[in-house]
Amino acid sequence: MLLNVDRSTDGLALALSGDWSIDRVAEIERSLAELDGAAPRAVRVDCSKLGALDLSAVWLLRGRLQHWADAGARIDFVGKRPAHFDFIDEFTKDAEPAPQAGEPPARWAAFLAAFGRFWVGQKESASSVTDYYGRVMMTMLRAFGHPKRLRLPSITRHIYETGIQAVPIVALIAFLITLVIAYIGAQQLKRFGAEIFTVDLVTVGVLREMGVLLTAIIVAGRSGSAFAAEIGVMQLNDEVDALKAMGINPYEALVLPRVIGLVIALPLLTILADAMGLVGGALLCQWLLDVSFPQFVARMQDALAPTTFWAGFVKAPAFAFLIAMTGTYRGMQVRDSSRELGRLTTVAVVQSIFLVILANAIFAIIYLEIDF
Repeated sequence: MLLNVDRSTDGLALALSGDWSIDRVAEIERSLAELDGAAPRAVRVDCSKLGALDLSAVWLLRGRLQHWADAGARIDFVGKRPAHFDFIDEFTKDAEPAPQAGEPPARWAAFLAAFGRFWVGQKESASSVTDYYGRVMMTMLRAFGHPKRLRLPSITRHIYETGIQAVPIVALIAFLITLVIAYIGAQQLKRFGAEIFTVDLVTVGVLREMGVLLTAIIVAGRSGSAFAAEIGVMQLNDEVDALKAMGINPYEALVLPRVIGLVIALPLLTILADAMGLVGGALLCQWLLDVSFPQFVARMQDALAPTTFWAGFVKAPAFAFLIAMTGTYRGMQVRDSSRELGRLTTVAVVQSIFLVILANAIFAIIYLEIDF
């Protein structure tokens, strides 16, 4: 007998005995079902003769007692209340009540709720990004104060992976895109007899804008996604937590080498893209406009201003920093599943390209204001 019931005018007395465990759940449910009826004024529970007790049985008993308590009954325990009740109470105290059936919310109320959730999410996202950037910057300052913490082998590896291995694709894309720009420019300028200005178009366009922008977009798709995926897989495999357990700062070991490596590699790739772009422009001008290479170089020197090259080159470290920080940040956010890894890797690429284009627009406004 698992449950002895003593009904009186004062209430209900329950004496629990035997093993209340998952093996006897069906019998426990039957015993509790026999208690259906009007809620008593008071319930006294005696657990002194209990044998084994587990959470499944306590969950059923607690549900019955809670039903009576909601109806106004007073619940008392003889002796000490089993700790299982406290454990369940701790995990259910913050649970939201079940939604009540009723009229659907008004449209304006639903709109305001969605609007509020959006801005709360934006606030939390901004706070998380600020915290991440602050941690990385503090780690960078400490590392530069103690050069041994810079992990030069890791930086060198990332320069090789993000820079040297990207040389073929960057060179090819810069060459082909410049061919297209030069061809379109020559076709349009021919209508005004000003096809010689195709050289100016190629020179200024490649050195100030197209070289660094194309390189940054290629690197964002190639290296930004790699950073997010690599660190994300480490998060899924608990490798980042293992680094923390060993007393190693994950920002110093995983983030900083990637940021520094890309900040070094992207300006060098930009120089390569500029050179390949000018070569492509020279070849098309020679083929389409009969402008020889010496003539192209002479015209290019006339079109160049002292700031033309530097206007594009100084953007490269800023773009590299944004790409590396975005990729590593999204990688650090990966939790729970490989689906989340794929989603955040995609987000890293999209946000990196967006930030690069946004930063390029800001640079253009600044250059215009300072006449650079």
